[in-house]
Amino acid sequence: MIARLSSAALAVSLFVFSTAAAAQVAVEAPWVRASVAQQHATGAFMRLTAQRDTRLVGARSPAAEAVEVHEMAMEGQMMRMRQIAALPLPRGRSIALAPGGYHIMLIGLRRALRPGERVPMTLVFEDAHGKRSETEVQALVRPLGATGP
Repeated sequence: MIARLSSAALAVSLFVFSTAAAAQVAVEAPWVRASVAQQHATGAFMRLTAQRDTRLVGARSPAAEAVEVHEMAMEGQMMRMRQIAALPLPRGRSIALAPGGYHIMLIGLRRALRPGERVPMTLVFEDAHGKRSETEVQALVRPLGATGP
């Protein structure tokens, strides 16, 4: 009986710990731009607010072969998109991932994404001590011309 209670207490503790770790970054209004047949990539957007200094260091999704964190930046007279190793999320500051700025690229789409469906994604965060946590999101697919949630 005591062993069962200890196991149950351990299970509850692990659940609370994993929930607390996952809750370190609030993810608001995640969405993905729809795609058409033969389109190989699209962007994902959302707003992230961390409870302590954290970095977005990666993401993955079963909808794409690769998922990367990108930024848009001026290089000379040209706006260019490039992959970044990590996106800093300062404590308490809301960071927008939006068209024309930071965003997540889904590359090698396995099929066209249609408006109204949901795309599962796992966001990977790393705190100041190098400890990683993951947050699962279901991003709503919005029409091709969408610019916001």
